[in-house]
Amino acid sequence: MRRELRFDALPRFFRFALVGCVGYGVDVSVLNLAVAWLHAGPYRGRVLSYLCAATVTWSLNSWFTFADVRSHEPTKEWAKFVCLNGIGGAVNYGAYALFIHAVTVSPINQAVGVALGSLCGLSLNYILSRRLVFVRAT
Repeated sequence: MRRELRFDALPRFFRFALVGCVGYGVDVSVLNLAVAWLHAGPYRGRVLSYLCAATVTWSLNSWFTFADVRSHEPTKEWAKFVCLNGIGGAVNYGAYALFIHAVTVSPINQAVGVALGSLCGLSLNYILSRRLVFVRAT
């Protein structure tokens, strides 16, 4: 008997974490582009990269992680996600900034800093998303 792995069969937190991995890739890619092409520096570049990653993760979480409770008002849901996850984003950015301040700035160290920040914000962002963003309308 052949069994298929279905994304929606995975536990919700695991789906959220997988989406976060995609967000990490977007975050690091945009950060490197912003630093190299826009000369934004590692701190301002991170603000741009976080907003891009938050938009991608909201979209993926809306369709895969929380499909059963997603809103019929995507603009409001996106704004709520970005604002509330901004709390986790502040934790994320703080860990990133502390790490970058302590090491030599390089693309590798920026990627490590983004990973550390992402891990610090993951659980907080999940709780906020589950309890306040992606909730069944009553």
